[in-house]
Amino acid sequence: MTTTDAGASTDIGLLSHLYRRAGFGATREQVEELSHQSYEDTVEFLLNPTPEVDLQPDVLARYFGGESPISYISIWMYRMLNSRCQLQEKMSLFWHHVFATGLVKNEHVLSSSNQIDMFRRNGMSNLKDILLELSRDPAMLYWLDNNENHNGEPNENYGRELLELFSMGVGNYSELDIKDASRAFTGWTFGQPPPLYPHGYYPAQFKFDAGDHDFGEKTFLGQTGNLDGGDIVEIIVKQPATAKFITRHLYNFFVADEPQVPTWNDLEPLDPQLIDEMSSALLDSGGEMKAALRVMFLSDSFKVARFKKVKSPIEFVVGVLKMVGEFTEPRPGLMEYATATDAMGQKILDPPTVEGWHTGKEWIDGGNLTERVNFAAEQIGEGDSPGISALITHMIDGGAMSSPEALVDSGLDVMGQLEVDDSTREALVKFAGDSEGDAEPSRAVRILRLVAAAPEFQFA
Repeated sequence: MTTTDAGASTDIGLLSHLYRRAGFGATREQVEELSHQSYEDTVEFLLNPTPEVDLQPDVLARYFGGESPISYISIWMYRMLNSRCQLQEKMSLFWHHVFATGLVKNEHVLSSSNQIDMFRRNGMSNLKDILLELSRDPAMLYWLDNNENHNGEPNENYGRELLELFSMGVGNYSELDIKDASRAFTGWTFGQPPPLYPHGYYPAQFKFDAGDHDFGEKTFLGQTGNLDGGDIVEIIVKQPATAKFITRHLYNFFVADEPQVPTWNDLEPLDPQLIDEMSSALLDSGGEMKAALRVMFLSDSFKVARFKKVKSPIEFVVGVLKMVGEFTEPRPGLMEYATATDAMGQKILDPPTVEGWHTGKEWIDGGNLTERVNFAAEQIGEGDSPGISALITHMIDGGAMSSPEALVDSGLDVMGQLEVDDSTREALVKFAGDSEGDAEPSRAVRILRLVAAAPEFQFA
């Protein structure tokens, strides 16, 4: 039970759920510490990140730096693992999915990394600011060809996707709206950075080329004038369709798996009431993302949606590594995990299309599930890592060895208060019974490996 008085405390199961969704999981020690304050206060802490002195860019670059995707992904993974500002990192991943931009085309990894930094800075700010920064982002400008969007010869790629996939969704605008939105973004381009060799990457910079901009009259969503890209974004943010589309993305990412985006024009949201409440908060606040996020995290719909959402590969990998506890300080070794998600269907910094990744049960189709189970079992290993060793001690000291049922309950508890169905529980209890007489630490670590192999462990 969550309370809000002076002696407020929060159930650790609820906190574990919150940190799986609003972050990348939390250790048992972390959730027990957080349980001494109210759930509402924890949500506010996540919504209002503060600068972190422990995550110095020069230190991270010393251990993980370089000019390859692996280096930049490693630094981001370290932040996912150790940042106290978990929601800030999770929102960076959210926008990376929604505003999908890939290295497969731009081949300039610094621009991709700088885009993630931009999402980190602005991801919980006003939607208008987020869309404006996106429209000025060199990685996006090149990804959707806005550098080829010229006065008199408009390229409609960015204008179309801004409406279709980044803000409003299909069915809420016309082809004329696309054409005139694209005209409004003519001249929004970037300066070509120097070549990679011999001195390394230099950042690309946004550039507005007034000589290539169409200053003519345009009509967009019923408003006519000498509109530029900033005007287009301002009009978009005020649309109810935008609020519904963005909050449905938030619901799909944080609460429960929705059908894939192309079906949204035909299928109603799974939770229309919560989407309406979040949309109203976004509109009434003038586009403040925190307003919609606050409504979502405080809702009963969110609180009861435990284990209703398949973990994405990066959520799965980082969650397991956090539980293992090997990388609480910068040190060599993390870079070998930078590509661990590739075989599971998610190549970070390189989504497959502008639509992003398909989510939900598609994450665990076929061989993807095998890769995930093997990864978790390998990381848990023989229980020698700091995190797993602490879990085993917690289990033994808490009386887990008193019966097969107690051992299973303890294993499920330390793995995030995991809820499993009857058949899974029966299989775990049978194994726990069959292993009676073995050394206690060995029994505990084998139960943890089996829990990690359970279908339910794939869900957040």
